[in-house]
Amino acid sequence: MVATAATASFFPAASSSVESGAKSTKLGAPNLEGIKSKSGSGGGLKVKANTKAPSKINGTSLGLRSSAESVKNVDSVLSLSPRTFINQLPDWSLLLAAITTIFLAAEKQWMMLDWKPRRPDMLIDPFGIGKIVQDGLVFRQNFSIRSYEIGADRMASIETLMNHLQETALNHVKCAGLLGDGFGSTPEMSKRNLIWVVTRMQVLVDRYPTWGDVVQVDTWVSASGKKGMRFDWRVRDAKNGETLTRASSVYVMMNKLTRRFSKIPEEVRAEIGPYFLNSDPVVDEDSRKLPKLDDNTADIVCKGLTPRWSDLDINQHVNNVKYIGWILESAPQPILESHELSSLTLEYRRECGRDSVLQSLTAISGASIGNLGNAGDVECQHLLRLDNGDEILRGRSEWRPKHAKNFGIVGHVPAENA
Repeated sequence: MVATAATASFFPAASSSVESGAKSTKLGAPNLEGIKSKSGSGGGLKVKANTKAPSKINGTSLGLRSSAESVKNVDSVLSLSPRTFINQLPDWSLLLAAITTIFLAAEKQWMMLDWKPRRPDMLIDPFGIGKIVQDGLVFRQNFSIRSYEIGADRMASIETLMNHLQETALNHVKCAGLLGDGFGSTPEMSKRNLIWVVTRMQVLVDRYPTWGDVVQVDTWVSASGKKGMRFDWRVRDAKNGETLTRASSVYVMMNKLTRRFSKIPEEVRAEIGPYFLNSDPVVDEDSRKLPKLDDNTADIVCKGLTPRWSDLDINQHVNNVKYIGWILESAPQPILESHELSSLTLEYRRECGRDSVLQSLTAISGASIGNLGNAGDVECQHLLRLDNGDEILRGRSEWRPKHAKNFGIVGHVPAENA
């Protein structure tokens, strides 16, 4: 009985034809009188059937022209047969397909919830905004080095590192609850149309991270005289804690409307003062004077540099990170291919707007342009200026041969502060 039910569920037409055999002569079913059976040599049963549909029923011509049309007519007639217990059983193949679909969907969800990296250097998650550590005075954030943040040597670019520094500084202000209506401005600063602008920055790079590395950036704030504050950063390899980069910068206040520098109001000092960390700069200050270059003292002059719309920040001037790309425009190609930037000192003299046209000047110290590929450490002086001669930035860069094994030697990178 069970076998009959299972067979009927998969082949309902077969059972229906058997039950309707008694009515075949009245309904126009095929005449099955010519069925002959014969045993084969292998013991199987061979069936030979000669079927012929009647041409007339009750004197009416059926108009059947072919055996295919006859079979089609039989199927339509058999569909009208009364439903029984057997042919009303469900189609088990459809039920099995539904169960399989549910099982596969559940398995996929489980794999997503229980997913683990197959290699220890693979990371699961985006890193979020970061967190406050060390008694609420240090902000920490992790960054993964993306494929679009590396250069031809597979190392993160200096612009990538500078963007990480800027991002952590702004997120520090945000996590402290001091972010007002502006680019790092506090509520009291926003009331007075005050913004922060960077005036000086020093960066020391011990080692550049590569694609897929995760870096941990710590930043904190300290007082810098009566008119400014100092940001310090320490960048480590998140896997082993190795220090990769150290940087220090000085920010002062400027009126957003008059574009003039301003003292820090007492109300603003009261906002940011509790977050100041009393510490020395993480980078020893390079007190050497940055010389002014001109067409006669510069080895390379690159003209016609203009900002793009995407280079502007919400304070409507060119982001300070963009200046680094401009000074590298005039760096000699051999030094970019054979050396890597180990330190950078920048003095920002004037802001740059959307319609500015700039010139980038570079002078090379300690080596000739024709022998840069074989030179050891190289030092360059830089100047960014407008077409009318107004200075935008002065800078100094130091370069070491790529893949050098003298990272952190005395005289190159100052001793790490506690």
